[in-house]
Amino acid sequence: MKKLGIITLVLFMQNIFAQANRFVYQVTMKPDAANKSNIKTENAYLDITQDKSLFYSENRVKRDSIMQKTFQSGGAISFNRDQMEGLRSNINYSVEKDKKNQKVYFKDRLGRDTYSYEEDRPLNWKISSETTKIGEYKVQKAETEFAGRKWTAWFTTDLPYQDGPYKFNGLPGLIVKVEDGQGDYSFDLMRNYKVASVAGLNQRGSIIKVKRTDFLKQQEKFKTDPMSFMNQSGGGGRFAQTVVIGGASRGGGNRNPGDMRKRMEERVKEENKKNTNPIELQ
Repeated sequence: MKKLGIITLVLFMQNIFAQANRFVYQVTMKPDAANKSNIKTENAYLDITQDKSLFYSENRVKRDSIMQKTFQSGGAISFNRDQMEGLRSNINYSVEKDKKNQKVYFKDRLGRDTYSYEEDRPLNWKISSETTKIGEYKVQKAETEFAGRKWTAWFTTDLPYQDGPYKFNGLPGLIVKVEDGQGDYSFDLMRNYKVASVAGLNQRGSIIKVKRTDFLKQQEKFKTDPMSFMNQSGGGGRFAQTVVIGGASRGGGNRNPGDMRKRMEERVKEENKKNTNPIELQ
């Protein structure tokens, strides 16, 4: 009986450590440099375990779930186009932090593939003695300069985590709020709860590992010629499948893939025109 009790306790502890804590942040953005009154707000998740954390958009998870059900059903299950449009996100990237090796990885989809790079710029924080209270947490002020912006963060030691939204980390506590000096971007902790594990994000296409500088070059190329990223080796079939299912779901039958490509190119270019104030300026 004693041995059985020990085994049960070990399994219980393993289950506890396998769980993740999900922190929900409200992200406020002004992505259009020419129209700062156009404010976008959405929720993002920061899932934390002992070994790693993952930051990603809530809307992305919802869209992935709908698309996954559609693909698995072979198109038998349709989705509402307006619903999908309502789940569009300005946070198309994800950020994973490897705590053991102190690495930060950024992933973003360009066309049919996902590009991944390791962040190569350290965050150098200046911690202030200034404290206040945000919600239920006592927080302390810290400042840094990163990617062309000055950031002010408020972190708490009330929670046993040293992490934060986006790429922010390296403070002796969890970041409850962080915003840039121009008021273009802010991340505000709203709530937290336990989940079974860190979310598994759908990764369509290939994962291409590059250096950060190479990613920036590819990103600029995508803005001017998005269809070249759809026509890469192996991409045509996958893109065509998405077109067929999407077209059928809107009641329009199987639309011409060429027309759909043209519409996608126009949409991507139009979105780029409205996203001229990125979170990273350098």
